[in-house]
Amino acid sequence: MHLSWGMAENKIEFIYAEEKKTMKQSEAAIRKHANRRSFLKNSLAASAATVGVGMLSGGLTALGADHDGGITEGDAAILRFLAAAEILETDLWTQYNELGGVGAPVSGYQTGLTQLDGDMPQYIADNTDDEMSHELFINAYLKSKGAKPVDLDQFRNLLGSQVTDIPGIASKKRLTNLMELTVDTSWWTRYRSTTQNPDFGDTFPNAVPTLAGGMFTAIPRNNAELEIGSAVTPVDTHVQAIANTAGFHFAFIEQGGTSLYASIAQRVSNVEVLRIVLSIGGTEIMHFQTWHDKAGNAKPLTDGALVFPDLTNDIPQPESLQSNLIMPEPTVFLSKKFPVCSIIRPTATRGVAMGAVKALTADGLFRGQTPDFFEFLRDLAEEADEARREV
Repeated sequence: MHLSWGMAENKIEFIYAEEKKTMKQSEAAIRKHANRRSFLKNSLAASAATVGVGMLSGGLTALGADHDGGITEGDAAILRFLAAAEILETDLWTQYNELGGVGAPVSGYQTGLTQLDGDMPQYIADNTDDEMSHELFINAYLKSKGAKPVDLDQFRNLLGSQVTDIPGIASKKRLTNLMELTVDTSWWTRYRSTTQNPDFGDTFPNAVPTLAGGMFTAIPRNNAELEIGSAVTPVDTHVQAIANTAGFHFAFIEQGGTSLYASIAQRVSNVEVLRIVLSIGGTEIMHFQTWHDKAGNAKPLTDGALVFPDLTNDIPQPESLQSNLIMPEPTVFLSKKFPVCSIIRPTATRGVAMGAVKALTADGLFRGQTPDFFEFLRDLAEEADEARREV
């Protein structure tokens, strides 16, 4: 099955015995079907004037004069899944922003990020604001149409960075885990190919193979890895490796949103909902190209098992690794009988929402989460994937 984040199912494996056990538990959790609808209903935020999406028999009733007309069950399911995705993005970007954004204290980690681009703190802060705005808007729109918003607060079970030099961070409960990532970097080579497209079943090598083969942190886990007050160059190799990992993870996340919105828009029925999906999706594309460009500036280094190659090296760098090819190279699209075309890839719609869940799970973003969390995401993904365009 095609995965929205460009990951084939045979790549969803981990080399550590402990992680294999965790992933088996996670896979079992997201495959549970018993009492699926009742769990979904009970997990949603209560609202006196709403009815559950899964129990509707027709279009949703509009609330208020600003948005006349209802939306279909399928459109509501699509928006609910996107709202959940945006909540998860807000959670992870908030963690990056706390430690490396504009408001974060000067540190070795922040300096390491600026090695990728001098404006990285501002870009991180802006990306965080964008995802939060998406989350709040989609939920507000759902409520305006008589549908329940998505609330994931009950799943804030994870502890993030244990840095104590920034007050309050160590005690916050998170939805996502940025400290044990297995980052797929095949998006890099996928966007440079002129002959292959994941929608045709093609697979692509990783630009940073070691990053896709282990478990690495993208944020400082403690005060030593933060190096607060340090603005010296060069940064400690290990701290720079953490910043490099973050840079590639930024692009992985936003490439996922780029393809997710482009794919799922094809299942929308209501013109206003289509406008929402296309408008928000466009910002995800802008995010991806920004991070795509910055990842190419990651400093070459070796930190234990993690090796970052020099992607800025022109000779004898193959085109598939060339760092200045940040615009999508034209490639095959729809049919190989047509001329090549510069496109977002992948954009096939089959199983797109479930593919996103699987890819994020394989990324390690949910390591440590509860079985109920995985079941909840699967519920949302299944309902979104069941949506069909009504004409």
